[in-house]
Amino acid sequence: MDITIKEFVKGAQEAQGVTVIVDVFRAFSTSCYAFDNGIKRLIDVASPAEAFALRDKLKADVIIAGEQNERRPKGFDFGNSPTEMMTGNIAGTTMIHCTTAGTSGILCATGASEILGAGLVNAGATASYITMLRPEKVTLVAMGYRAVKSAEEDLLCAEYIRDLLRGTERDISRETEALRTGSGSRFFTPENLSFSPPTDFFLCTDLNRFNFALKAVITASGYAEIIRVDMNH
Repeated sequence: MDITIKEFVKGAQEAQGVTVIVDVFRAFSTSCYAFDNGIKRLIDVASPAEAFALRDKLKADVIIAGEQNERRPKGFDFGNSPTEMMTGNIAGTTMIHCTTAGTSGILCATGASEILGAGLVNAGATASYITMLRPEKVTLVAMGYRAVKSAEEDLLCAEYIRDLLRGTERDISRETEALRTGSGSRFFTPENLSFSPPTDFFLCTDLNRFNFALKAVITASGYAEIIRVDMNH
């Protein structure tokens, strides 16, 4: 199995084979918690304008969640927050999701044979799913902070998945804890509390909390249907 780690939108555009778009803070963590709290359908789009247009088209039981520059855009029902997914009344809804890095990465991976979304919360399940596929080539794309700056948590997650695919599981608890004073320190900054609560940090770094992969299927309309793939022990 040939495994490559790339970064940012460019990495997603260059990705080949089974491709994992990694966004720990917070896109795919948010997606996992949303599925866990009972959404029936998840659709990733590239921009707020597309999110609103798709909501108008789908009409019933639709919510929009996500962020631009970390903050919830005007007119969105929820931010890009695992905390909001856990506490929100979202069961049974179709969720349209739009973020700066994660959902963009999914939609940019046009050369991939299959696309997955991952964070630390479902890294193990993602590796299990890929192992089942037995692909020749895997590309792990760490989307980074706002898709332009390397993010410790995304690279850590990509390396963790790579090691699992190679048959070794390393203890990353120390590195995960270190994120609290590194790239995750923004969750503890008072001025960010309204859109980026401290609880999000702990929810996003809860390693292997969920035993399902997130598989993206790009539709003819240009958005991505995200399918929850449960991995049975």
